[in-house]
Amino acid sequence: MPKVKLKKGDHVVVLTGKDKGKRGEVLKVLPAENRAIVHGVAMVRRHQRQTAAQEGGIITKEAPIHISNLAIEDPKDGKPTRIGYKFLKDGRKVRFARRSGEVIDG
Repeated sequence: MPKVKLKKGDHVVVLTGKDKGKRGEVLKVLPAENRAIVHGVAMVRRHQRQTAAQEGGIITKEAPIHISNLAIEDPKDGKPTRIGYKFLKDGRKVRFARRSGEVIDG
C-alpha cells in the first residue's frame, strides 16, 4: 500500500475526473482506503433521514476522492507538485515541494 503524503489542512489540486482543476483544502484523510475528502470537490447529494440532531431531506456533501487524483499545491506558485521528505539542520523531518523546493510544513 503506497504511503499517503497528504495531511488534513493541505491545499490540493484535482488532477483528473469530473472536478479536474478544482482546488480545495483536505478535510479528512482515509489512509486505509487511499482516499481523502476535499472541501468543495466531488459533491454528491444524499437522502438524509430526519433524526433528533439533524434535519431530514436531500443534503449535499463531499465524497472521498482517490489520492492518486490529487496533487498538493506548490506554496510558491499554486501549481500541482509532488511531495518529498528531507531533514532540516535542527533534525526535523519535513515535507517539501519537489517543483520549487519550498518547505510545506514549517
